[in-house]
Amino acid sequence: MEEGFWDQDWVVAAITFVIAFVIAFVVDRLVIGRATRVAARVGDATTVSVSRSAQTRLRLIRRLVFVTIIVIGALLALSEFSKFDRVANAVLASSAVLGIVLGFAAQKVLANPLAGILLAITQPIRIGDLVTVGDETGRVEDLTLSYTFVDTGDGRQVIVPNETVVTSVVVNRSTGDLTAPAVASLWVPAGADLGRAREALAPLEPSQIEVAEITADGVRIEVYGPRRPAGTRAGGEEAALRERAHRALREAGIYEDAAG
Repeated sequence: MEEGFWDQDWVVAAITFVIAFVIAFVVDRLVIGRATRVAARVGDATTVSVSRSAQTRLRLIRRLVFVTIIVIGALLALSEFSKFDRVANAVLASSAVLGIVLGFAAQKVLANPLAGILLAITQPIRIGDLVTVGDETGRVEDLTLSYTFVDTGDGRQVIVPNETVVTSVVVNRSTGDLTAPAVASLWVPAGADLGRAREALAPLEPSQIEVAEITADGVRIEVYGPRRPAGTRAGGEEAALRERAHRALREAGIYEDAAG
């Protein structure tokens, strides 16, 4: 009798979980279909930033809804077992155990998903943005509930926990004034002729040259490149400008003259 009871519970629980999975899948397909129809109705005349922000929010909402339905289905399936109810009630009756469970869940389990939801709402970064997180720079390839995937462009994929993205300083190079010029910092010897340095850098057509810092060891010059055309994205302009400026100063003999 007892064995048959358990067999029946397992069958009902399995059916409940399968139904929950099917519902989650159907809802996910409906959300995708709805988003596709809205995008087609809006058309290609909208800005790229709108579609990227919508894409970022849509992905996180889809995953959140999918996981929520699966979790509810799993709980309903477990509720079919009467013995499970008795064990769960006995464990949760202790307030100390409940506090420990909630504490660990909030720190270890819920931190990244909650951060993912916060990223979906506030959108400091979006799919396709060029960002710098810590020492890594690349384009946001995907945003899930728990992790942010960054493609560095050199064959690596950096997987950053969403909690780290929320609590760290993240540089988004795809927002703000996208026409702002690239800036390169270079150090020249303290005895260098700054006038000659400006003349050497003039062929680069900089929009501005500033003396940013003077120390006993040298002078730091900031070279601002030309403003970017509207609608372009930041790429490797800073590295290219830095290399060209260094080459111009070297060819002009700025480093050798100061050393001599």
